[in-house]
Parts: sequence; C-alpha cells; structure tokens
Amino acid sequence: MRKPYVLLLSLLLVFLGVLGVLGTPARAAGNGSWSVYPVASKIAARPYFYLSADPGQSLTDKVAVANKTGRPLTFRLYAADAYNTARDGGFAVRTLKERMRGVGAWVKPATSRITVPPHKTVTVPFTLHVPDGAEPGDHAGAIVALDERVEPGSGRLALGVQRAVGARVYLRVGGPTLPALSVEQLRISHHQPLVPGLGDSTATVSYTLRNTGNVTLHPEVELTAHGLFGRTLLDRKLSRVPSELLPGQRVRLTEPWHGAPQFNRAKLTLTARARKTRESASASFIALPWLPAALLFTAGVATGVLLVRARRGRARRSAPARPSPRERPTPSRPRSSPSARP
Repeated sequence: MRKPYVLLLSLLLVFLGVLGVLGTPARAAGNGSWSVYPVASKIAARPYFYLSADPGQSLTDKVAVANKTGRPLTFRLYAADAYNTARDGGFAVRTLKERMRGVGAWVKPATSRITVPPHKTVTVPFTLHVPDGAEPGDHAGAIVALDERVEPGSGRLALGVQRAVGARVYLRVGGPTLPALSVEQLRISHHQPLVPGLGDSTATVSYTLRNTGNVTLHPEVELTAHGLFGRTLLDRKLSRVPSELLPGQRVRLTEPWHGAPQFNRAKLTLTARARKTRESASASFIALPWLPAALLFTAGVATGVLLVRARRGRARRSAPARPSPRERPTPSRPRSSPSARP
C-alpha cells in the first residue's frame, strides 16, 4: 500500500505538469521556492530539453537547479516518463516509484541527491543513452528535483506533502515517423426541460482522442451539428483540447452545448486534425419535449382504445340477429302410407 505522501506527490506532479503546459514556454519550471531548467547553450537559453539521437547513441547535457529561498534545500534528482493526464490531457510525469520505460529509464543524472545553498544554483551533468531497440519517434519526460522534506498537511486528514519540479525533456529517436490520430467513443447526453421554454436545454458531448502514431501531436478539434433539412445547429472550434498529445496516449474529453435543440433530430460530427491527419466520428440524437410527448402518446393510446371499442359496438349492432332455440321451426317428419294388405 502506498504511503499518503506518495499519493499526494503524484497529484502534485500532475498539477505542476499542467501548470507547465499553461505557463510561458520561455520560463524555467518552478514553484516559487526552486526551479529546474536546462543550462543555456552557446546559442541561447532553452526553455526545455530538445534532444535527438539514434538507437544506440548516447548524449550528455546539464540541468540546473536554483534555490530561491533563504535556507539550503536538499533534492532527490531523477528522470521520469511523461504522460497526458486523464482529466484534461495536461502534461504530467511519473512518480519516483513508478516504472520507467522511456526517458525516465534512459537519462541518468551524475548524482541522485544534491543540496543547493540559499539563493544559489547547482548544475548537474546527465547522460542520455538510447537503447538499440528503442522505438523511433518522440519520447517525452522530465528531469525532476524532488524536495525530500515531507511538509505537514492541513485539514482532517493531515497527510504529509512532498513537492517536486521538473524540466521537460523532448527526445526524438531517429527512424521512420508516423503521425496518426483517432477519434473514439463519441457519446451525447441530452438534458432538456419537461415543458418547452421553461428552462435551458443542454447537451454534453464526450469523446476520446488517441495518438496512435509515434510523434507528438497538437490536435485541433471542431464540432458541428445539423438538424432537420440540413439546418446548421452548431459550428464550433473546441478549446478544451490538450495542446500536445504524446505518442500512445489517449484522453477522454467533454464539451458542453448550451442551447441545444428541444424539438429536432440532430446529427453531430466531431473532426480532429493534426499534422495533415484528419479523423471524424458522428453520432445522432432526437430532442423531444418528453412531457408533451408523453401526454400526446397517452392521448393517442386512449383514443385508439375508444375507437376500437366503438368499431366493435357498431359491428355487433349491424350483424343479423340469430333466432333463439325456442323460435327455431321443428322439422316435420314424413307420414308413412298404410301398407297394402294381401
């Protein structure tokens, strides 16, 4: 069983990864107390590590850890694989105890533990070795500085908290590349008031984006809806889409649709584009005001029953009356003639 602070560490790493996606790329990754970033090259400063190597090749580089506080800080330094969070597709990295298969397994810092003096920066070399059997394409990760202190938490649970900051690593392994994207499991849930006009009609569109290729994608997603006779009900470019979808990753996303139709048949088409790839999925739903529809259905059933009964009554009245057994005539027997005497 995982310790509570390890679980919170995982959540913090996800949170910091999302902040990295939304933040300014030119800034070093940091949390106000310390930051982690690539050592500047001879040409310019680097927001992230952008590296390329062939299978079997090794590279060397340096990472800097800056302490912005007035006391020394001790960090555990390690490399980690990156992934897209299931919640919104944000960039996040694995925790120290998780198994690494890519960048997290291939990057080895010169030291795994460092102490940074107050308001100072420590530079640590690292080696990246790409194994011979590495798959070509993009591999993402980070070099993480984990504060070894466990800070006391707040609230009833009072769990300990560990904080970590990572500098992203984008690695391209030489070989054939294939951008590929798929749209899966498109679903629509529709909610509308019982009585038309008394409330807002909404729909929730959920779908899965999956990177089935071996390069990082920057997807753009459009949602269109058409009603009866081809009328356009919705034409929207979605904004709740991950800025980058890593190879092999999938994210489940939702999009609200306020003002959805209350009496119509809508066909939705979701189209995703990335790197000259285009994939679409479609789904339909029928919008009906359920209370009036239920009343109309009940009235129709009642009317049908009354019509059937009336038709049967008319049929009985128009049928010829059958005589009763007493009124039926008794057939007469033929009289026998007297036999002649000899």
